[in-house]
Amino acid sequence: MGYFIFSIFFWVFVVASCFVIFAGALLLWLVTFPFDKRLWLQHRYSCFWGSVYIWLNPFWKLKIEGKEKIDQSKVYVAVSNHQSMLDILVIHSLFFHFKWVSKKENLYIPFVGWNMMLNRYVVIDRASRKSFLKMMRDCRRHIKQGSSIMIFPEGTRSTDGKIKNLKDGAFRLALQTKTPVLPIVLDGTGEALPKKGWVIRKRTTIRVRILDPINPLEFEDSDSRELSNRVRSILIPALDEMRHESPGEANP
Repeated sequence: MGYFIFSIFFWVFVVASCFVIFAGALLLWLVTFPFDKRLWLQHRYSCFWGSVYIWLNPFWKLKIEGKEKIDQSKVYVAVSNHQSMLDILVIHSLFFHFKWVSKKENLYIPFVGWNMMLNRYVVIDRASRKSFLKMMRDCRRHIKQGSSIMIFPEGTRSTDGKIKNLKDGAFRLALQTKTPVLPIVLDGTGEALPKKGWVIRKRTTIRVRILDPINPLEFEDSDSRELSNRVRSILIPALDEMRHESPGEANP
């Protein structure tokens, strides 16, 4: 019963705070867009926005490993497994500069979708081949301008926590632009916030592990499917190792 009541108050706080935080995002955009061409400050503010809900939730404990492997001066095609909507907040907690690739339906979410537009994140209609081609052009432009790209290559959230087959769009992009692939592994988010449900049911440790970037010279003779399979073969044992090291639940 306590978790249920807390969940109600937590989600009311999330919705109410979006009014105030988005107002700050809009003001920041108005002040900085003439000179901040990559929208670095706008994205940094979005990272704070996403992180604050994890920081303030006493039932979620975030543990990040390997953050030093992210070179803030470099550009990556970053890919991660996908267990929960909470993954978006967790990735923001890494505080490095990137553009999300997101399904177009997320644009319709009040405040969140508007903030995506302010940040010029990349949107795709998954049912449209034309939209896919536009998404690839937008990503190439952002990479050229110095922004990393962040993609969930499974395409949707995993219901059982296992890593599904990876779509090859992210890896085609990495090959075309000769950009390092940055593999990221998440665990615990599916328990902290299940795909179907909104009630926070237990104390959960959410773990993030950044793996070694894959140098583009290592895959210059590969095709996108081969690179996709290679990255999946790296993510799966890393996820298994994380689960072996920790049961995923923090001490009360």
